[in-house]
Amino acid sequence: MNCNIAVIKGDGIGPEVVTQAMKVLDAVGAKFGHTFNYEQLLMGGCSIDVHGVPLTDEAVERAKASDAVLLGSIGGNTSTSPWYKLPPDKRPEAGLLKIRKELGLFANLRPAFLYDQLKNACPLKKEIADNGFDMMIMRELTGGLYFGERKTEEIDGVMTAIDTLTYNENEIRRIAIKGFDIAMKRRKKVTSVDKANVLDSSRLWRKIVEEVAKDYPEVTYEHMLVDNCAMQLVKDPAQFDVVLTENMFGDILSDEASMITGSIGMLASASLNETKFGMYEPSGGSAPDIAGQNKANPIATILSAAMMLRYSFDLDKEADAIENAVKKVLADGYRTCDIMSGEQGTTLVACDEMGDLIVENI
Repeated sequence: MNCNIAVIKGDGIGPEVVTQAMKVLDAVGAKFGHTFNYEQLLMGGCSIDVHGVPLTDEAVERAKASDAVLLGSIGGNTSTSPWYKLPPDKRPEAGLLKIRKELGLFANLRPAFLYDQLKNACPLKKEIADNGFDMMIMRELTGGLYFGERKTEEIDGVMTAIDTLTYNENEIRRIAIKGFDIAMKRRKKVTSVDKANVLDSSRLWRKIVEEVAKDYPEVTYEHMLVDNCAMQLVKDPAQFDVVLTENMFGDILSDEASMITGSIGMLASASLNETKFGMYEPSGGSAPDIAGQNKANPIATILSAAMMLRYSFDLDKEADAIENAVKKVLADGYRTCDIMSGEQGTTLVACDEMGDLIVENI
């Protein structure tokens, strides 16, 4: 397969971790007979420095012409960087919002997986962590409360803020289809999370999810209220496979799920549109305090590249090869500084060394 990938290395540690992900992709290509062509684009602070804006229209068009986007990290130190003296629509993160909108990325996938070797970093009780967990939080990204009409005004002498939560059946249907499609690649279970005992939007959500479920007879599904789901994530996370939910609920639950893995430096993410096109990025930030020091953990970005192979290119075997290589390197005791706990038999390695070790195990 010949794959054209738009690469946005971004700011801070972005260039370091993306370089390692590209190195791993090239190793996969060499082993399985694929060619990955990279076109590097600017977005974020680096684009501001060169073009005066966080994302140019030309970069957007070139990203659209690619098969997928591999993204590093965007932004810098908000207290010291000159980028944050600019108006909000000119700051680095504005580029991220723009590209998500321009590429129609409505489905956010954030896996939460607890590696056996990192169970000591999990904040849950040992008996819960020992069971492990492997879930995918599937969050609708462009609708709901965050994108509804809002206003603040004085009503009868009282300042009143109004935020509108709106979903239509088409928005719900497309994210539900993505959720069930993803479940077909995993353990074939969907937990649809809502607040149907209170919200009309959730009752519509539930109705549409049930309609979509009929087209996936191999997938078992259940409904769960969001407050119960938040509790179950810390009580018994092993029960979940795909957690399908709306924008605000997904925002909260995905952060909760990431916390119980022990390190955000291990967490990949993807944002997909209605085709197989997606943008793949680590869940962590640009970490400007360690940028350029070869200390960053590249695993989240490397796992994001594995997600790209799986969900945009349907290269499941190749994605498995990357994920298994990560597991092997961790099992061998190699750690970057963020996951180094001083356990016996572990070895501290730099960012590029971690990339090399994963390549060796492809």
